[in-house]
Amino acid sequence: MEPLLEFQNISMRYHALSGETDVLENFSLTVEPGEFIALLGPSGCGKSTLLSLAAGLLKPDRGRVLLRGEPIQAPPVHMGYMLQRDHLFPWLTVRQNALLGLQVRGNLTEAAQRRVDALLKSCGLWDFADAFPRQLSGGMRQRAALVRTLAVDPEFLLLDERFSALDAQTRIYLADEVKGILGHDRAALLVSHDISECISMADKVVVLSRRPARIQQVHAIDLEGGPMQRRSDPRFREYFDLLWKELDVHVG
Repeated sequence: MEPLLEFQNISMRYHALSGETDVLENFSLTVEPGEFIALLGPSGCGKSTLLSLAAGLLKPDRGRVLLRGEPIQAPPVHMGYMLQRDHLFPWLTVRQNALLGLQVRGNLTEAAQRRVDALLKSCGLWDFADAFPRQLSGGMRQRAALVRTLAVDPEFLLLDERFSALDAQTRIYLADEVKGILGHDRAALLVSHDISECISMADKVVVLSRRPARIQQVHAIDLEGGPMQRRSDPRFREYFDLLWKELDVHVG
């Protein structure tokens, strides 16, 4: 099977008046179709830069980023990027925000609108479809942003510290919803510094070093079910302790 996304020997350096900063160095990673990978590392190590490279928003200084074997030259049509903030337009209703991507791409068909309505219902937002973002809670705004991202039917999602601004209970509940909606058909690359979130959602957890980011270890997570079910598994604590020690060694 052809890899969906590939980082091939990526190196990246940021330039500023204060000097140069190496962010990535000889970074290589492969994401298979349907695979959910979490990037776990300290703040500022280059995790979000990797997502920007995958989204076609940045170009590497060295190396290549490939989508289905082809170099990424511009933001891919079938990739959804969910940033830390929801970036909902305050003058649009929840449904109008959800339909915006389809409008921009010229794909606002009746079938697409029905899919959006189904997503709003599955995310518990149907009764708030005509509400404005200011009328929603933080968790509901995150759900609305998720619906907007999934409305264009992406095959690959980039999740940048997606639930970090929420309280713990809402974060766990929403992570369970997201995992359930994604199913096994869509691949995802999650950036996080939350060990529990990574274990509860990902098939693999990639532990990164301090900047410039290098892969220290890759751990396959052999747990069944969604985030809530995984957190009740006795092995969850074993994974947590392992990743905590490993992360502490590499950033300490």
